[in-house]
Amino acid sequence: MTALVTSPAVAYGPALGVPADLAPLVPDVRRLAILRANGLGDLVVSEPALSAVRAAYPDAEITLLGQPHHEALLAGRPSPVDRVVFVPPVPGVRVGPGPDAPADVVEAWAAEQRAYGFDLAIQMHGGGGNSNPLLARLGARVSAGTAAPGAPRLERWVPYTPYQHDTLRWNELAAAVGAPTPRIEPRLTVTEADLAASREVVTETDEPLVVVHPGATDARRCYPEDRLGAVAAALDGARVVVVGGGSEGDRVAEVARGYAAVTGHAPETVVGGVTLPGLVGLLARARLMIGNDSGPRHVAGAVGTPTVAVFTYANLADVAPLTRVWHRVLVSWHGGCQVCGRRVLEGWCGHHASATHDVPVEEVREAAQDLWAQSAL
Repeated sequence: MTALVTSPAVAYGPALGVPADLAPLVPDVRRLAILRANGLGDLVVSEPALSAVRAAYPDAEITLLGQPHHEALLAGRPSPVDRVVFVPPVPGVRVGPGPDAPADVVEAWAAEQRAYGFDLAIQMHGGGGNSNPLLARLGARVSAGTAAPGAPRLERWVPYTPYQHDTLRWNELAAAVGAPTPRIEPRLTVTEADLAASREVVTETDEPLVVVHPGATDARRCYPEDRLGAVAAALDGARVVVVGGGSEGDRVAEVARGYAAVTGHAPETVVGGVTLPGLVGLLARARLMIGNDSGPRHVAGAVGTPTVAVFTYANLADVAPLTRVWHRVLVSWHGGCQVCGRRVLEGWCGHHASATHDVPVEEVREAAQDLWAQSAL
């Protein structure tokens, strides 16, 4: 089993430099694992690095150690990944609700991965405090990953520091295993099945489509819904569809009310009625997507749809789009809870309220109108 390297080691980078900056390829890699078991948007922002690893190891089978929503996104479309293995809710690595997995469940999962026999395992999950020890338990011949201060280091590692964009972070890690990364914007292939699934819930018309998604995993990232509705209402000639998951009905309804307050009529709404492939297809059909820092915003950007989104200062540096021709980013520089004022980086306050409410609606509306006009050219 590969041991953790606890003594100082060489960090590799930069990823976007000349080939001499790259670490050498790991030889004779037949089976390769990548740990990226977090959110939908997290997977999307790492796509340039994943694709670089795929190109650098064309003959290897790549296993994503991920989550069910990753399999739902990748199934049936070209991607850098050959198979997805679900990671149990490991303490410190877990994602989603519910209790942590018992130690014997985690060990059984790790033993199964060891038996599979990975030649190279890459940790793209986080700072490494918990994820690096988990990756080391897989017993790969060579392991690589990021390491925050105080985290154990794998054989090949790059520093994990705050306020670095995730795409660039994982590009640097790809360089540590010999994979040059020429792109900084994610890409996601849209299939005919995606488009067909989207048409089952939102019919095709000649009107240019605007998709509004008011949700986010963290409620603090949600811009006030009535304002999103007002922004969408200001787009001349747009067919507006407001989309949310099954638990986001109230948010969708608030967007609809804000839209109706301006236009006098309700927009189309979809709550919990679209599959993940259908959402990909719907976002690909849209001329503009309006929302928050969320998985659907990342998906929209990756399929080539222009986006307008509101971010807290905390998420601006690490996951906001890196280009601005087709993406507009509005920022709450205070990022404080609408109820108590506690700032995002000061910890969870428990109010489930917006921390982007201080961004003036006029700024969001102006950005949306500008991009709407640009996308029509």
